[in-house]
Amino acid sequence: MNARTAGSEHRRIARGLVDEHGRTFAAEASITLRDKPAPLWQLLVLSLLLSTRISSDTALSTARELFSTGWRTPQRLRESTWQERVDALGRGGYRRYDESTATRLDDAAALVIERWKGDLRRLRDEADGDAARISTLLQEFTGIGPTGASIFLREAQQVWPEVRPFTDTLVHKGAESVGLPEDTDGLAELVAGNEFANLAGALVRVAQNPGLLDG
Repeated sequence: MNARTAGSEHRRIARGLVDEHGRTFAAEASITLRDKPAPLWQLLVLSLLLSTRISSDTALSTARELFSTGWRTPQRLRESTWQERVDALGRGGYRRYDESTATRLDDAAALVIERWKGDLRRLRDEADGDAARISTLLQEFTGIGPTGASIFLREAQQVWPEVRPFTDTLVHKGAESVGLPEDTDGLAELVAGNEFANLAGALVRVAQNPGLLDG
């Protein structure tokens, strides 16, 4: 297969992945992602939940439960009690880590408010839009390590074009499994920039569920 034919086939595969499995995890968690303080806070919460050794489905359902309770901003979450947060986490299925996560959510809200005035765009600006520096700042939140920071950046690139294209280990694993280029720039050439987060999300799903494309 020559380079032109391979490129055409790669774009076809990427298009199919975006169309069939390209819903972002933020969308799955009922987050309408925009470059605004509230949805960026919600993405941080989702990233924290997804960082724990628990299924993605459970993390997503828990995020939806927290947001439906009304804690869509750090200020609103800080108005809740620790027990209210524990109960909401339990309703979402996050029972194994409910007590520690209830504390971490309050700590995260406090840090966002105190350091970045409730607006994670200020964190991005502090890092001059550099993905590596944003990742370092995100890891100042208790419960968010390299994996959680990567989750946040992988999704945030939909509204933060300065960090695009961003990939992580799971994206590359998914790309390898479907025969797509494993390098970030090679993947970025396959879809329009504003769809790259969708492609990344689809490849993560393939990496997590190798049988997803069977049949």
